[in-house]
Amino acid sequence: MAMKSMEDNELVPVAMQIILHAGDARVKADEALEFAKNADFNSAYASLADSKADIIQAHQSQTKVIQDETRGVTHEPNLLFTHAQDTLMTIASEIRFARRLVELYELILQNGEENKQ
Repeated sequence: MAMKSMEDNELVPVAMQIILHAGDARVKADEALEFAKNADFNSAYASLADSKADIIQAHQSQTKVIQDETRGVTHEPNLLFTHAQDTLMTIASEIRFARRLVELYELILQNGEENKQ
């Protein structure tokens, strides 16, 4: 069986969409942390919400491929798609951790203000 070229592999555009949306999600999670460091929690939580929306888009792209497989539609193995899945899961974890850090910044700031009174 001949291997498909990168241009012919249907997983390449899906992988690129996953990487694109996951990368956007990472940028927004990083922005949220910067907002939190500056005590701008409204902006921090808004950036986290945007980040979550991006990671959902990335996940939906992956899910379609997985659903295809369960219906018997197979795809040629592709290293770029594997990389995209790894990127998606890593950044999804980063977003969850960023949310916790924003909450921690907020808690520390609130406790610091209470102790001043």
